Amino acid sequence: MIEERARELGRLIGQSKEYQEIKRANEALGKDVPAVALLKQMEQLRTQAQQMIERGERPSQDMEQQLDGLLQKVQVLQTYQRLITAQENFDKLMQRVNEWILDGID
Repeated sequence: MIEERARELGRLIGQSKEYQEIKRANEALGKDVPAVALLKQMEQLRTQAQQMIERGERPSQDMEQQLDGLLQKVQVLQTYQRLITAQENFDKLMQRVNEWILDGID
């Protein structure tokens, strides 16, 4: 019974406008070639920095500045902002769902 209800809840969440907007925003970002290139570059730098930290080294000032610069470029992209907004709205929905579940438990 619980499994059935959980699957139904998952289906309903998947049909919600908040989830649908995340899907659309993700697709739009994936088609934004300059944004994807910036995000890949950021991820490579983050990976390098993480590896340095794991080895006990400190990432260079230049590396930190590059990351900051890339982040600033990404944050102003409309497709990225749309995804962030969609994610925030979905997170709010999931928070409400969790509260409703807790109310049901009480």
